[in-house]
Amino acid sequence: MLEIETIGNYRAQWGEGPVWWKGCLYYVDIENHKVIRFHPASGEEKTWAVGQRVGTVVPRVSGGLVCAGDHGFFFLDEITGTVTPIADPEAGKTDNRFNDGKCSPDGAFFAGTISLVKKTGDARLYRLDPDLSVSAAFGPVTNSNGIVWSTDGNTVYYIDTPRREILAFDYRNRTLQNPRSVVSTAHIDASPDGMCIDADNNLWVAFCHGACVACFDPASGAEVSRIDLPCLETTACAFGGDDYADLYVTTGIHKSVIEEHAGRLFIIKNSGAKGMPAHSFRG
Repeated sequence: MLEIETIGNYRAQWGEGPVWWKGCLYYVDIENHKVIRFHPASGEEKTWAVGQRVGTVVPRVSGGLVCAGDHGFFFLDEITGTVTPIADPEAGKTDNRFNDGKCSPDGAFFAGTISLVKKTGDARLYRLDPDLSVSAAFGPVTNSNGIVWSTDGNTVYYIDTPRREILAFDYRNRTLQNPRSVVSTAHIDASPDGMCIDADNNLWVAFCHGACVACFDPASGAEVSRIDLPCLETTACAFGGDDYADLYVTTGIHKSVIEEHAGRLFIIKNSGAKGMPAHSFRG
């Protein structure tokens, strides 16, 4: 039987970007400028204040974390909390910030920006390579969100939220090729947000303002299942746990609706799906 419960004690203003790494779940609280590490086995929660809105966090193969936020890409030292800037490809765009992102199987960090004033086409998806160079990977977009790779690493799935669809690309030499729409989410009256993928290549999408996570088969475009949550601002999801069978879901606090569990981290058990290990940044 499906089990849904809150886990941990931290309440985010706007939780996002969960990723499972070495027995812990890392995620961000965008509006409170924090990165959080939650260790389910012990219940320990560690937070780092990074001095800016932070949209995403990923592990670094050599240790520590890589993030992207108001001022571009930066390293975060887990021991000292030191923030080290890398690059900001949109330094002149004060109405933009970095949003969601994940690492590719070959160790690059793909993260995209969002136009906070909803200026259509003013944002981009970027690639941070292991040599710390940054290049535009796809655009124009308006609200760059979930990105995942297929189990064989040859296909990228990506969400630009206002499109209300999931795009697929062929992934070759760290480039996104042959864009096409594979899933429409227009039948769900909410915004497709963060996304993860299971071992069967089904896509799990959190729906902001929609209080749910929906699973889609990208081969057919069909919705396979849907899990309702007691929180309107359901923002992102990631598989974790010893066998990657637990689905963790981040949430945010609605501007006007008061909800008991808003901003809490949820864990969903017995979904019938299992995820895969996360990729790390090789720089």
